[in-house]
Amino acid sequence: MVDYQYKGPVLFVDDELHIRLSAKQTLELAGFDVVCLETAEDALKQIQQGWPGIVISDIKMPNMDGLAFMEAAHKIDRNLPIILITGHGDVTMAVQAMRDGAYDFIEKPFPSELLSDVAGRAMEKLSLLRENRALREKLKSQSGVSSNFLGKSHPMEYLRNLIANISDTDTDVLVVGETGTGKEMVARCLHDNSSRSNGHFVAVNCGAMPDSIFESELFGFEPGAFPGTTNRRIGKIEYSSGGTLFLDEIEALPMSMQVKLLRVLQERSIERLGSNTVIPLNLRIVAASKANLLDEVEKGNFREDLYYRLSVVVIETPPLRDWREDIPVLFQHFVEEAAQRMSRDANEIKQGQLQALMQHNWPGNVRELKNAAERYVLSCGQNPLTMRLSSTSSDEQNLPEKVEAFEKGLIMQALEKSNGCIKDAMEILGIPRKTLSDKLKKYEIDRADFT
Repeated sequence: MVDYQYKGPVLFVDDELHIRLSAKQTLELAGFDVVCLETAEDALKQIQQGWPGIVISDIKMPNMDGLAFMEAAHKIDRNLPIILITGHGDVTMAVQAMRDGAYDFIEKPFPSELLSDVAGRAMEKLSLLRENRALREKLKSQSGVSSNFLGKSHPMEYLRNLIANISDTDTDVLVVGETGTGKEMVARCLHDNSSRSNGHFVAVNCGAMPDSIFESELFGFEPGAFPGTTNRRIGKIEYSSGGTLFLDEIEALPMSMQVKLLRVLQERSIERLGSNTVIPLNLRIVAASKANLLDEVEKGNFREDLYYRLSVVVIETPPLRDWREDIPVLFQHFVEEAAQRMSRDANEIKQGQLQALMQHNWPGNVRELKNAAERYVLSCGQNPLTMRLSSTSSDEQNLPEKVEAFEKGLIMQALEKSNGCIKDAMEILGIPRKTLSDKLKKYEIDRADFT
């Protein structure tokens, strides 16, 4: 039997005395604090929202039976794990009860090891839910830092504290980290928790913008600046004045634009293309890079003076493999989030699956973990580390099912590469916007999961 760490109180409800005594002895030997009650009505008096334990109840009892008891208990706390005890003839009823929210059921007569094991697994699930809830509440009180930064590991605590300390300053920031570690989330959090939050947050992906339009997009232009231009255009730098300009993949910025950006940082002003008027700026720049910019400086690909202008404060977003202890809570959070968004059940995460998640290297970091949680929900609790969304094996799938699975995989890969940008995903896939939109709806893919 697995030794589960969290062992909160257990309410054991059964109208037969000898079963109550036997269960109490078994569970106490396993380390649980057990309260045995004869009726469901007495048990309901013990339960309140956020009660830190689980319930094990017989189905057939006088007055209020186990099913009615479960319904009433879940009205008090919908996350309360309830295990039902059933006779052989009630198995079908118990299976339906699981669909209605029961954690599990045990069929009479049951060995003592089974009772302890099921109780331990229910406690483990409750522990994750409680930890998740506690982290959310803690994060709400930390200077408004986004509750998306879940976790109690040292890297996450350090990251949250650093963001909270520098959010409400005008200091330019460089965010460095691997793909999928939440660099844009850090930038948005710095903006949202600063006095600039009422201004615009303008995100520019330097790696996705063609060189030919870079300058006009960033600086804007006056009518007549180019052949055929009759209207003034406000550039992204000017538009972000009073707010925050986020420059993602800054390492891809062309050298010619690096010179112009350096001048903006020094002067805090710009001139639109085709104009001699100097426009003062009030902005904060947050740049992000997945590359080592000092290495790029050594290679001659990035200006040293620009690097030191941008890196007044450097925030490193840690790779997920460096805070593995937070993976169970984080995955549970993403599962609940995906299940609510897609109106699906949040299936129980098995201990073996959690162990596999902890051992995985996560090259795609938190973004990969979030996608795995969505696949887990869509596949009704199947292996979250596989792209296969059907419980049917590939050999058992017919041709249309294989084609759909392949198509969905290609779309998800395109969104992954484009960071959720529909325009870029259209170009990668070579399909019109309406076609992509229809397929996103068909396969229940939310592009926001990839941004």
